[in-house]
Amino acid sequence: MLSDRKMYSVSNKHQNRSEFKPLPVVIIGNGPSGICLSYLLSGYVPYFKRDSLHPHSILQRKLEEAPDVSILDQDLEYLSEGLEGRSHSPVALLFDTLLRPDTDFGGTAESVLTWWHETNRVIPHLVLGRNPPGGAWHSIEGSMITLSRGEWMGLPDLQFKDWLRQKRRGLRNNRATAEDIAQYYQHYVMKKGLQKNFRCGTVVTSVRKVSAESIFNHAQKDLQEKSDSLWNFTEENMEVFKVDGFFKTLKGDQELFSIYAENVVLATGTYDSPTWLGVKGENLSYVHHQLSALEEAVKDNSIGIMSDPVLIVGAGLTAADAILFAHHCSIPVIHVFRRTVNDPGLIFNQLPKVMYPEYHKVHQMMKEQSAACSGPYDCYVSLPEHHVLSFGKDKKCILQDKNGYQKVYKISMALVLTGSNPNLSFLPNNGIDLAMDCDQPVNPKRNPIDVDPFTYECTQEKGLYALGPLAGDNFVRFVQGGALAVASSLLKKANKNPP
Repeated sequence: MLSDRKMYSVSNKHQNRSEFKPLPVVIIGNGPSGICLSYLLSGYVPYFKRDSLHPHSILQRKLEEAPDVSILDQDLEYLSEGLEGRSHSPVALLFDTLLRPDTDFGGTAESVLTWWHETNRVIPHLVLGRNPPGGAWHSIEGSMITLSRGEWMGLPDLQFKDWLRQKRRGLRNNRATAEDIAQYYQHYVMKKGLQKNFRCGTVVTSVRKVSAESIFNHAQKDLQEKSDSLWNFTEENMEVFKVDGFFKTLKGDQELFSIYAENVVLATGTYDSPTWLGVKGENLSYVHHQLSALEEAVKDNSIGIMSDPVLIVGAGLTAADAILFAHHCSIPVIHVFRRTVNDPGLIFNQLPKVMYPEYHKVHQMMKEQSAACSGPYDCYVSLPEHHVLSFGKDKKCILQDKNGYQKVYKISMALVLTGSNPNLSFLPNNGIDLAMDCDQPVNPKRNPIDVDPFTYECTQEKGLYALGPLAGDNFVRFVQGGALAVASSLLKKANKNPP
């Protein structure tokens, strides 16, 4: 719940210019990206641990050059030069290899970082989010198993496996459930004393740049308490960000707020807005875009063993989770996807079979149980290289194959699980102007927000930063490097770097 401490007005008609100070930083999104950045802005500073030995000899030599200088204050471009790995972001690779030195080779070497809490380097900030700390992890069905290894889901200076061990639990195939992850992120915020920075149950509706001159003409209610800004705010022509939104009170009412901030960090992820196919009938009540719809239908017995098939559209991991769930409940499935089963771009062709046996099983089903030839799996039909043409009011769906032949299927419900896009409706033009290709919507894989690779500041809007999937970092282990880059940049702006 939102903190019930008294809210303060940050600006009103009776304040003069010299009294008004905007908040230094507002972070929109309280998932792992926002949590990690809040940790770094709260005065927790990483240093190279003396006598540590990193397996990357060149990086080791660089770290030994300035052992008394925090990683936040060093040249991130220099440190990350020459690193290779599973991310395109040099800073993401750097922070990941400092936290987990040989994890890609199956090793368990300890982090080469030690953390110091330096209160003189705290940057006041707020983290806004709809859910409790952990963001979208609270919206995912709790029993779902993570794609990433459990230790890759952890945040700095509190290993996930250590937290899990305290609960007397272990990892399944080195992986964790979504429920465990969500609880761990909440625990992390409490353990590290970050909760004072978090305002949960908040929805941001607008982020706009405004001039200092215009601020003093309106009384505004705000979530922030009186802030000791690190920036001088005396220039009349200076611009700041105005963040508008609402939060739910303890009585269930919606209350509006406005916050003025020098810098805004976008860390909203991509879970909010599922991708639509854009075909006729997709808005009918039996067509859904989230796995939870199938779970609810099974729970209330509106779908069962004797039902017409469930149509599942997509060939990613969420579609695979839906197939596994339906298969477990003996619900018939028609599975439609555009690719061939052997397409190297298919996620199943990129996953080790030993580590991901359940997804390997789905891939086998896709290969062996097509409409053309029956296989060993009951209640499942695979239709590769097909796409949906339309959904009818009579629950009949028209599909088309690669040769243009059309087929009609009677279904009980449809799940369109073809990915999701970020909801940036609170930004001007839905944030399109910030993207790499500013003629197309922001997409985490194909068209992320264009950021400086070593600060994560948007190239098109100074003072605005983007983290996580919005900047093209799609795994928790790699979003943390972006947080390091943002924190380093903000510390330089605030002159909080040591001499």
